[in-house]
Amino acid sequence: TEKLVRKIDFYVTVECVVSSRFAHTVMTSVALNKANSSQEIFFEMELPKTAFITNFSMEIEGQVYVGEVKEKEKAKKQYEKAVSHGQTAGLVKASGRKMEKFSVSVNIAAESNVTFILTYEELLQRNLGQYEILTRVKPKSLVQQFQIVTKIYEPQGLAHVDAHATFLSNDLLPLVEKTVTDKKAHISFSPTMDQQRTCPSCDGTLIDGDFIVKYDVKRDSKLGDIQIVNGYFVHFFSPPDLPRLPKNVVFVIDRSGSMSGRKMSQTREALLAILDDIHEEDYFALVQFDDRIDFWKENLTKATEENVAEAMSYVKTIQDNGGTDIHGGLMKGIDMLIQDRQANRLPERSTDMIILLTDGMPNSGVSDLPSIQNNVRSAIGGNISLFCLGFGNDVDYSFLDVLSKQNQGLARRIFEASDAALQLQGFYEEVSTPMLLEVDLLYPDNVVDFVTTSHFRQLFNGSEIVVAGRLSDNNINNFLVEVSGQGASTLDWDVLYPDEEYVFGDFTERLWAYLTIQQLLEKSTTAGPDEKVNATAKALDMSLQYSFVTPLTSMVVTKPEDEEGTSSPLIANKLTEGKNKSRTSFRMWFFFSRLQHYLDGDPHFILELPDKNDSLCFNINDAPGTIFNLLRDLESGILVNGEVIGDKQIPPDGKINTYFWRFGIIHKTLRVRLEVSTEEISVFQEEKLVKLLWSDTVTKDRSLTVTLKDSVKFVILLHKVWKNHPYHRDYLGFYTLDSHLLSPAVHGLLGTTQHSCDMSLGWQRDFRKNLKTGENVPCWFIHNNGTGLIDGDMKDYIVSGLFKNQ
Repeated sequence: TEKLVRKIDFYVTVECVVSSRFAHTVMTSVALNKANSSQEIFFEMELPKTAFITNFSMEIEGQVYVGEVKEKEKAKKQYEKAVSHGQTAGLVKASGRKMEKFSVSVNIAAESNVTFILTYEELLQRNLGQYEILTRVKPKSLVQQFQIVTKIYEPQGLAHVDAHATFLSNDLLPLVEKTVTDKKAHISFSPTMDQQRTCPSCDGTLIDGDFIVKYDVKRDSKLGDIQIVNGYFVHFFSPPDLPRLPKNVVFVIDRSGSMSGRKMSQTREALLAILDDIHEEDYFALVQFDDRIDFWKENLTKATEENVAEAMSYVKTIQDNGGTDIHGGLMKGIDMLIQDRQANRLPERSTDMIILLTDGMPNSGVSDLPSIQNNVRSAIGGNISLFCLGFGNDVDYSFLDVLSKQNQGLARRIFEASDAALQLQGFYEEVSTPMLLEVDLLYPDNVVDFVTTSHFRQLFNGSEIVVAGRLSDNNINNFLVEVSGQGASTLDWDVLYPDEEYVFGDFTERLWAYLTIQQLLEKSTTAGPDEKVNATAKALDMSLQYSFVTPLTSMVVTKPEDEEGTSSPLIANKLTEGKNKSRTSFRMWFFFSRLQHYLDGDPHFILELPDKNDSLCFNINDAPGTIFNLLRDLESGILVNGEVIGDKQIPPDGKINTYFWRFGIIHKTLRVRLEVSTEEISVFQEEKLVKLLWSDTVTKDRSLTVTLKDSVKFVILLHKVWKNHPYHRDYLGFYTLDSHLLSPAVHGLLGTTQHSCDMSLGWQRDFRKNLKTGENVPCWFIHNNGTGLIDGDMKDYIVSGLFKNQ
């Protein structure tokens, strides 16, 4: 690989231009193939989750291929049509805590170059008193020319600008050049190849991590700053020097069995730190739940030194146990706040909030998700903010996201890592200091229209409210704005007039479109049925109009024609936190022809006979926990094993059903191991582990497609069983496509057949068309565990481990 890297020269530039918090970033990567043969060139960049891709293009041998944003379904059909002609195309998308990965590859001819250009835009959010521009750089090899440039223009004036990187050493630090004037900043970082090296004679690179610029603006006006450009306005509101409001917070803590071990200890650690930091004017309560509801005290308690010490002792006693009654825990917290508010036990000018911490799905009490959402929304009645923290990989984040947004709050994922307690503390710090309640920003109806959300339940210290809109008359440069809100004391609100007009591109219109689409997408998940439809339609229309890759659209780039004269498209989608759990969405796309072999059910195998409308089928019956070899192809390096599981308990008839619940797949050439169970999907590659939930990558039919390059393709179906069923469990079905691509030496229960069988005509169930009920298909049933059809005895196919050959 080192020899190959030296034959490819890379040139990388990342340029970010920020105008009034709206960031426009262009990542350009040029790869020059100096070898005398064609090579596959990779382009991989990471961008913030809050950003929308607006353009992706490639220039290959003088020909430019530009991406086109289309409705997601139309893009998918275009992609599938091209792929159905047998062309290869690939795009891997991934997400981490703050970033999403965009990656693509093309084959480039000898002594040629390819240029990749990725453009994205985002509105920077003010958090804890500053804005952050994060650029992740992981070139993985030395770069001939490497440069990061950030340009900032803020009409309000810059209060401070800081730049640093996680990979900066004492030698690299002086290479960060920063120039700051009253309203502008210019930051650049451009190390030479020698400065990038890990040592003078090494080919490894020091450039691996995050380059971060943080800044804030001057805030002279209590009513904020308004800018007008090209018929659109944007209003930034974050008044300085406001007194804090007291808050009344109920911590609702999941202590169910799934919180055992590290999660529970990190939760206790975080709560102790939060209580140690709580303000003495605040009121608080602690509610813990499993399948029972317990609490520290019946009412909220003022955060005196004595009460906090007592609460900390209580927190240390919280232990995991039992089920998960999220509904009961939340309703108890809501009831405490309502009762104390009605009894005037809380300060009149204060804000009420609930912070829920949970790691799992509700399985006790009211467990229907829509019912929980409706009941909580009805009980809160718009008077309490609900913040939901989803802990770990198994939580249904989309459920928590809607739950919080319906109740003037927000959801956040707490990642399972050593710093989970710090993540909890960091989130609390964001929302722990409310400054204003019921903030309204009013603009004259006869002057502005299409205004984004202008009412906000609360404003937290260090954050900012942003409102944008369109002017009904492009010639208007000045209009009156009224701002009102409830603070800790009576505030003398004034009126605001915009500053003089200045011209800096069309950023205000794109900022308005970005903000409008974000709010429409939020409404499409939280509003009623009719509003959801309208919001989705408007968001789609604006995404197409402004060429934003959102959850409703995809960007399609048609790659150059290959030697056979056909083209192959790339498709880029926007990840969503709820659907993807902030984890990797792993796909490798290729085309194959027809389904040939599969197994499903209890477990039964069906082998379709090529060119005949007939099938052979057989069942495998053995003890739960047995692992079978299904496919082993030494030439292609492919291995597939499956483990069976039994019923939860012995049924009345005494017959224990078994099912496949876990598959292990190896592709030795690609050095990939894939483990698929009824609970999750794990991808191992070169000591890297990526975990996915079924909801991360699959469609509503609960199917997962696994494609192995230049070889067979597998489809795995997840069969969900009623969770309270006394006997049966969830199980998996396994299907192969294009078995003829396997070598003649393939072996395994799905890989070899003999002759002379004891058979009778029977039926088996095929779940491809209907996952729930399946479809009866005729087949010749082979008795005695497939004896005569398979090579040898069924027990010859038992292996000692999920990734073992024998």
